[in-house]
Amino acid sequence: MDRRHLEQLLQSVASGEISPDNAYESLKTLPFEDLGFVNIDQHRTIRTGYPEAVFCQGKTSEQIAIIIAKLVGTNDSVIGSRATKENYEAVLEVVEDAVYYEEARMIVVNRNPKPKSEKIIAIVTAGTADIPVAEEAAITAIMLGNQVDRIYDVGVAGIHRLFAKLDRIRAANVVIVIAGMEGALASVVGGLVETPVIGVPTSIGYGANLGGISALLSMLNSCANGVGIVNIDNGFGAAYLASNINKL
Repeated sequence: MDRRHLEQLLQSVASGEISPDNAYESLKTLPFEDLGFVNIDQHRTIRTGYPEAVFCQGKTSEQIAIIIAKLVGTNDSVIGSRATKENYEAVLEVVEDAVYYEEARMIVVNRNPKPKSEKIIAIVTAGTADIPVAEEAAITAIMLGNQVDRIYDVGVAGIHRLFAKLDRIRAANVVIVIAGMEGALASVVGGLVETPVIGVPTSIGYGANLGGISALLSMLNSCANGVGIVNIDNGFGAAYLASNINKL
């Protein structure tokens, strides 16, 4: 339950629209709601400023639909990551304003968009194949109330493409760099900007890429200062961290 919903509930009790007993029924699911197969964290917005996100991979479509329907009852915005079109169709039956971003593999409900921060998050990819992870980061960042500048396909194999976009990258408050193969782009960008850089290694690459492990290790061993790394293909985590930086 976010602050707005709590204020509405208290106003309804004060005005006599609902009884204290009914208000208690509304609140007793806090801090979490046990549905048997899941414990929904209804207090997360109060603690962190952001509602609980749903990691859809591994869950059934029915489970995802139930969870998202419960979350939108007490939150204005809900994110479901790593979702399929089939997952979305099940959610749409119970939450008619849910939206699906196929490239990002995300289901979102956004009933009261957050005011956009003046601070920009630049999302930079090495290649076009990295865009699905970048779009997960972009949609997450937007849902959390940030402005996003997408700068795609500027990897080190043609580094002049990166230099052509440096003004836009340097205008950002945080830069998310997404790269597979050897993951060199995070180090290069880290050496060119004064703002925090969040590296996201991706599983894109030939055999010795090892599903993103080589890119992860390259980024972890970066000699550029101010570069932090999240897990392989974790666009959501990078955007969440970047949004927290913007809130400081």
